[in-house]
Amino acid sequence: MSRFRFLRHIAGDYRRKVLPAPHQPHPQEWSPEQVTVAWLGHATVLINFYGVIILTDPVFFSRIGMRIGPLTLGPKRYIACAMAPAELPKIDVLLLSHAHMDHLDLRSLRQITRDCTVIMAANTSDLVARFRFREVHELAWNQERHFETSAGSLTIAAFQLRHWGARMQWDVQRKYNAYVIERNGRRLCFCGDTARTDGRPIGSRGPVDLIMAPISAYNPWITNHCTPEEAIEMADEAGARFIMPIHHETFKLSWEPMDEPIRRFQAALANQRERTALTEIGQTFVLPEK
Repeated sequence: MSRFRFLRHIAGDYRRKVLPAPHQPHPQEWSPEQVTVAWLGHATVLINFYGVIILTDPVFFSRIGMRIGPLTLGPKRYIACAMAPAELPKIDVLLLSHAHMDHLDLRSLRQITRDCTVIMAANTSDLVARFRFREVHELAWNQERHFETSAGSLTIAAFQLRHWGARMQWDVQRKYNAYVIERNGRRLCFCGDTARTDGRPIGSRGPVDLIMAPISAYNPWITNHCTPEEAIEMADEAGARFIMPIHHETFKLSWEPMDEPIRRFQAALANQRERTALTEIGQTFVLPEK
């Protein structure tokens, strides 16, 4: 994909309307006795982990990219975020996978209550210093930390993926994480963005109950983004019981058709459909008991 072609696509996108999310989560109805997960769009996931509320890579607005005055120069959403910031419950833990603008959106972070714990990849916390969150912790690869919240404790471990973390061309020191979150004997994994990598380290702490895995932006960026089939292979290596496909249908970041990733994902799991947590923006999944 040439830079000229990409810029031409963005310029021609200004008149297109953003469609509403097909589903609307209702977190006020979620039980603290369960694990409930809603996909808000792209890599933004709202999680109720037995009463601990977690939000991943929040991106709420119609565009991502470089902010110049009142304008954002970058890709435009196809489907709106399933929840507005004002509709969110109080966030206990904010997980940020890496510094790319479609995952660490400064405009969206301004909308998050400061009274939360922020978990980030190594060499990225400077990007949020201006917001003065209550706690900000960087986790290096293979590092874990135990956290206390008003709803109870949880453990978060960071793992290396096959991606990159630079926000600009020169800040190549920034890292990128997958996270395994543990509480009450259950494990969730959030893979913000990755190419095909070995999923066995993610499962090294024990089988994963639910993995949130990216499935798009592989054409032509296959060295940095996995295909739907590769996402399933990684989930299998991690021992994941359920798979939640993310990072698709929201922004056009590559040249495969917008609906191709989810079609390929569903075809690859045609004989194991029960493992698919959800497929559409705004849908909610309740993790069954073991």
